[in-house]
Amino acid sequence: MAITYPLSLPTVTGIARIELRAINAVSYSVSPFTFAGQVHAYSGQMWQADITLPPMKRESAEEWLAFLVSLRGQYGTFLLNDPAATTPRGTVGGTPLVSGASQTGSSIDIDGCSTSVTGWLKAGDYVQFGSGSSTTLHKVLQDVDTNGSGEATLEIWPGVRNSLVDNSAVVTSSAKGLFRLSSNTQAWSVDEASTFGITFGAVEAI
Repeated sequence: MAITYPLSLPTVTGIARIELRAINAVSYSVSPFTFAGQVHAYSGQMWQADITLPPMKRESAEEWLAFLVSLRGQYGTFLLNDPAATTPRGTVGGTPLVSGASQTGSSIDIDGCSTSVTGWLKAGDYVQFGSGSSTTLHKVLQDVDTNGSGEATLEIWPGVRNSLVDNSAVVTSSAKGLFRLSSNTQAWSVDEASTFGITFGAVEAI
């Protein structure tokens, strides 16, 4: 059967360590004469990650290696989430949906939530828009309260780049993003006890 992207991470083991980075395209220049600074924020925002897997024997390692090599370097894509934050800190509830077509940017209106809830989502929680090759991962920057109609506004990072579809789902549990490998070379190590060491870097697929 042909390989189709995006791939899901193997479940044979978990992730031992992940370092997530939020990258912003901002220019900042300082006058060499007055030391006054000028700053300009561009629209570029993206996730980066470095993933370390636990030491494992070949039976488990080969599943991860097959996954990584099947990505063909930076060609293929896969879905990745923060494994320590699969459950939101907020109470959530309801069936949250995007409220209004063509929304982009860092403020997104939603509805279908539980009504009149304080802390429906908490700052730091994640949400996901889209699925498959249109999947995007976003971090909530402020606590989210819902009104009596089950409506709320999300302040998120990174901002939404492509227009959202009205009434599309807002994923709040195990939210994922679309990533690709940060390098076209994948290496792994094997020690004298036949224990494999595997690490890889990833960047958001934009």
